[in-house]
Amino acid sequence: MKLSMPRFDQAPVLVVGDVMLDRYWHGGTSRISPEAPVPVVKVEQIEDRPGGAANVALNIAALGAPASLVGVTGDDEAADSLANSLKGAGVRALFQRIAHQPTIVKLRVMSRHQQLLRIDFEEPFATDAQALGAEVENLLEGVKVLVLSDYGKGALKNHQVLIQAARARGIPVLADPKGKDFSIYRGASLITPNLSEFETIVGGCADEAELVSKGAKLMADLDLGALLVTRGEHGMTLLRPDFAAMHLPARAREVFDVTGAGDTVISTLAAAIAAGEELPHAVALANLAAGIVVGKLGTAAISAPELRRAIQREEGSERGVLKLDQLLLAIDDARAHNEKIVFTNGCFDILHAGHVTYLEQARAQGDRLIVAVNDDASVSRLKGPGRPINSVDRRMAVLAGLGAVDWVISFAEATPENLLAQVKPDVLVKGGDYGIDQVVGADIVTSYGGTVKVLGLVENSSTTAIVEKIRGQ
Repeated sequence: MKLSMPRFDQAPVLVVGDVMLDRYWHGGTSRISPEAPVPVVKVEQIEDRPGGAANVALNIAALGAPASLVGVTGDDEAADSLANSLKGAGVRALFQRIAHQPTIVKLRVMSRHQQLLRIDFEEPFATDAQALGAEVENLLEGVKVLVLSDYGKGALKNHQVLIQAARARGIPVLADPKGKDFSIYRGASLITPNLSEFETIVGGCADEAELVSKGAKLMADLDLGALLVTRGEHGMTLLRPDFAAMHLPARAREVFDVTGAGDTVISTLAAAIAAGEELPHAVALANLAAGIVVGKLGTAAISAPELRRAIQREEGSERGVLKLDQLLLAIDDARAHNEKIVFTNGCFDILHAGHVTYLEQARAQGDRLIVAVNDDASVSRLKGPGRPINSVDRRMAVLAGLGAVDWVISFAEATPENLLAQVKPDVLVKGGDYGIDQVVGADIVTSYGGTVKVLGLVENSSTTAIVEKIRGQ
């Protein structure tokens, strides 16, 4: 399956569920307490992160999608911290604040990147389900996906009211389920239990065939649109009525902390579906995102640049010979990392020392160098019969092997102007004794504020001279 980066900015998602604050106390340990055989942590840093449904909304916003959140908190300092963090991340948060009850806080004591202790502050909430349902009803207009982030803490009292309200508007409903009764999610478009949660409902699964069989029955019993079972180191399995099961391997290179991985999965799914992606593609993106988040410490959000770079690695477009869609994706990622794009072009028929020096100088003008290469027909038109000596595939392969070159692409036109208009490099570089105004495409680049530079050529280095010398022998 070919992966691509969706357009998340026009994909509003509403998250409803159990909001909590993940609080971290970081410090060093250098001695054992004289009171008990436990380490003493000298707290040096306190860090607050949105957790639960708030982390789902935060992940959606980090991908660039408009995110709204409805949840229940206390009326306390922890709720203020959550509200401020979410507002800073661009999440529209609407809390039902209940006085005299604490906001759910998960406090983790950390030392040297290891969790020593977790302390939970929580009480069951006396949620006003009717008021919460009315709040959600008012927010559904224009929403592309509704997410129910259920941690069984009491925010979600009447799942069916929310599911049916969304379905009446044609809005897909995704649920991250908890508990021993999945019937409360009847009619959802997709639920995403982990394997343990799934087996709690359907019983143990000896193999994938049994998982698929029991999953199909669960979907039929609960009128589910689809079922995604996340399976840790075994990846995830997508089940849909009338489709073959789709098994995806785990993508993590190194598992550091699984906290919040389920939130990452459902948030990436929601944002991708809201952006118009088909479910298999959305699941593949979610699997990729989960592989990133488990390599981080604690509850963490996946940013759009991180996901884009992971897609690049997946599609082999970090470096080398690219097609236009791959190149544009690579450029988007580079710009997200504040990298300057340099562009040059030529035939590069027989690569020589002059070319190598020139390309190294071109690369020094920025962070990434694109080399656009005339295809065989355009070289023949420019250089005459018998040229090129080497086919475009071979010329691009040699260029891609140079350390100074990031990306190589071919073009068929006489000039690279169409390519420049799409790539929009920060710097256009040409070798020779041209004036700036004589460089092809200079007007395009300067029109949007780009720079044009002319670099000198290395003397006594000429492809034409090399070809004539060989033919003379």
